[in-house]
Amino acid sequence: MTEHISTTPFGRRSLSLAMVAGQMAADSCAPGASSNKWQVFRAVCEAKQLLGASDRALAVLNALLSFHPDTDLVEGEGLVVFPSNAQLALRAHGMAPATLRRHLSVLVDCGLVVRRDSPNGKRYARKGFDGAIEQAFGFDLTPLLARAEEFERMAEAVRAERRSLLLVRERITILRRDIAKMIAFGLEEGIAADWPRLHLSYRDIVAAIPRTASRLELEPIAAELAALAQEVRKALESHVKTEETSANESHSERHIQNSNTHPHEFEPGLEKGQGTAAAVKPETRSQPPTGYPLGMVLRACPDIADYARNGISGWADLVETANLVRGALGVSPDAWNQACEAMGAVDAAIMVAAMLQKGEAISSPGGYLRSLTAKARAGEFSIGPVLMALLRGRGGAQAKAG
Repeated sequence: MTEHISTTPFGRRSLSLAMVAGQMAADSCAPGASSNKWQVFRAVCEAKQLLGASDRALAVLNALLSFHPDTDLVEGEGLVVFPSNAQLALRAHGMAPATLRRHLSVLVDCGLVVRRDSPNGKRYARKGFDGAIEQAFGFDLTPLLARAEEFERMAEAVRAERRSLLLVRERITILRRDIAKMIAFGLEEGIAADWPRLHLSYRDIVAAIPRTASRLELEPIAAELAALAQEVRKALESHVKTEETSANESHSERHIQNSNTHPHEFEPGLEKGQGTAAAVKPETRSQPPTGYPLGMVLRACPDIADYARNGISGWADLVETANLVRGALGVSPDAWNQACEAMGAVDAAIMVAAMLQKGEAISSPGGYLRSLTAKARAGEFSIGPVLMALLRGRGGAQAKAG
């Protein structure tokens, strides 16, 4: 059995409470305990944030474990490894000496290993006459074995938190899709509701979603989206109930006055399509804006796709979806038609997508579009700077998130 007699570090390194705690953990290892070293290592990797260990420190720990000859860590059986810094650096993928020393200190501070320094600070093992190691000086892996169950519990807690975060992200994604689709449907069908207000509420909530957020930050946002989805759904359900009531009343009236089998005969002058406003369907250009493909537009303005009934696979889909979204933004049909005439339906649709993407940055989308229409008539309008600014903004945000 290997004997451990050293308790303090060699040289100018001072004793710390973390070192004392690590030695206490090693001393508390249950007799006869054993565990697979790579299973323990995987648990430590999953719980690294709770332990305060960095990726580089774990790379050094992986190298230390590779110097242990057996797959299992067994209490009392040679758990001290004693590679030189040169050997350890090679197995740590050529890590620089200063970096190696720094991350070894991190492992000690996290209570994952214990220093067993020799009188001269060198790492080596002293063997007896029978060839068995009597004393070893280096890094003791006993804390990994002693705390194996604790590491597994921490890893399980991290896995559970990760799963909860995934579930709340999925919920937010579904709610965003549902709200956008319901608003687009309500606008398309002309259902009576305050769609601009609902859309503005939706944009406010979505704008508050951080790019990197914890479960605790996302759960209140998911609750707000769920409440808004319920409000939008009630508007649609109320319309459905009204339609059903009207249909039942109409059916009853026809049953009583069954002699009239052609209801249009009451108004012989009313022809198909009269009495209702014709849908605004501006003619789309056969060619896209010069140098700006649809894929680039959707990368710059991805939110517009949430409102498309069947996706956006062409310029006609973009124009159709923009015609729905402009109502939610508060852009009047007249402003939309004027923009289509001045700059073309495709460029007008791109501008609506850009205004949707900018959200609260544009206080009056209708007035903004009219000012761009005036510039287009004067030959001073270009869609390029708008798209480039949005693409740069998204690239910068993604870089910060990464």
